Amino acid sequence: MATITAGNRSVREVNAEIKALITQGETDILIQEPLAQHNLGVAILEPVHLTFAGSVGYYCAGLSDSPIIDIHGSAGWGVAESLMNGTVTVHGNAGNGAGAAICGGTVVIHGDSAARAGVSMKGGTIVVGGSCGYMTGFMGQRGHIIVCGDAGPAFADSMYETICYVGGSVDDLGNDAIIEEVTDDDLSFLRATLTEHMPEKSNSLANFKKIVAGRQLWNFKKQERDLWRSAL
Repeated sequence: MATITAGNRSVREVNAEIKALITQGETDILIQEPLAQHNLGVAILEPVHLTFAGSVGYYCAGLSDSPIIDIHGSAGWGVAESLMNGTVTVHGNAGNGAGAAICGGTVVIHGDSAARAGVSMKGGTIVVGGSCGYMTGFMGQRGHIIVCGDAGPAFADSMYETICYVGGSVDDLGNDAIIEEVTDDDLSFLRATLTEHMPEKSNSLANFKKIVAGRQLWNFKKQERDLWRSAL
């Protein structure tokens, strides 16, 4: 394993060293003392394993394709934003917009996530071991969100084809979000996903609720303008 000490070095310098080590053929890199700096480990386009030994700031692991990234601490806003493939795991809590606009891959947050996790996601899976903040799943287009704890206000607001599961309570559903019956296929998906990423959660599936779009906002109709006005 190659080791980088970030410390008080500039983010540009640290990221350049990560890319240089990848070019040299390193596939397992430990970044010590990240000190919650922003934009660490962005645009990683190789199937390498990065480990951050501490908390990171905004947008860690954003714009990446195929890495395995472990953050042994918490993450600021926008962790794994626009992830294409791979897995980003936060072993603490995550700030606003975790997994925003991801197209694929898996974002795992062992603690809580703040507002708008999965906003405008286009694929992939987000797993939150704790609870999530308001407007999680907002305008989600595809993919899955699993929240093992409670969901904050306006959950799943204005979604398209994203499917959400909540193991705890839901403060209130967002516009056009409805609860749908959990099927055997849903339970199989939940069990397989949680067994892989949070095995301690995989045996408590009985209370999970499934939330999807009611499809009332998918197409604008003038006669339904009051419904759209309430959503906006």
